[in-house]
Amino acid sequence: MKKLFTISCLIYLSLGATTKAQETIIDPVSPLNIVEFGVRFMPTFSSFNMKTSSGGTIKAEATLGYGVGALLGVNFTNHIGIQGEVIYNALSQKYVDQNLNREIKISYVNVPLLLSLNTNKAKRINLNVVFGPQFGFNVGSSISGSSGSASDTLQSVLAIKKSDFGFAYGAGLEFALNPLHTIRLDLGFRGVYGFVNISNTNAATQNKSYYFLDQATVKTYSGYLGITFLF
Repeated sequence: MKKLFTISCLIYLSLGATTKAQETIIDPVSPLNIVEFGVRFMPTFSSFNMKTSSGGTIKAEATLGYGVGALLGVNFTNHIGIQGEVIYNALSQKYVDQNLNREIKISYVNVPLLLSLNTNKAKRINLNVVFGPQFGFNVGSSISGSSGSASDTLQSVLAIKKSDFGFAYGAGLEFALNPLHTIRLDLGFRGVYGFVNISNTNAATQNKSYYFLDQATVKTYSGYLGITFLF
């Protein structure tokens, strides 16, 4: 009887060890990876308020642009971290004034500094929420389209301030692509609400001209697709 009991215990311990080993292989416990680096592509919708030549206001429809960027993050735990990003955004807006079709294009380099809250960075699938300030720098702007008839004596002027400031927020899902969960597919949403009037109405203009951006603040809504690496 004693021998049978000993054999039963050994079988039980052996089965338990085997099961634990299989669980480890199926879902290994990943250590905390402190540093995170990633790249993203970001289709972006934007909209601005614009002024007509007669002084009225046009709220143009949201127009699709794009952004590309990179992020560098630090994870304090599997649930809390911070990340800084550098994003190039090419924004555009079409509008009609006096039956003339026009389009403005504005390019920004944006630098959001974000707090990141995660369900668990060590898991195969991680849900994150981010929010924080965003600093923007205007790196180019232009207006194109029909110039109008000879009787169209008023000229629209595009004058943009060199910097912008807003609040960035978003959420995303990360899917592990390798057994150690250190390479991840990154999908999500990002919104930005601008606080600054980007129209520079202090810029010099010629006679018979007007600023067509009217108290314009940048509001953007982006989806993103990227890949991140944890170290």
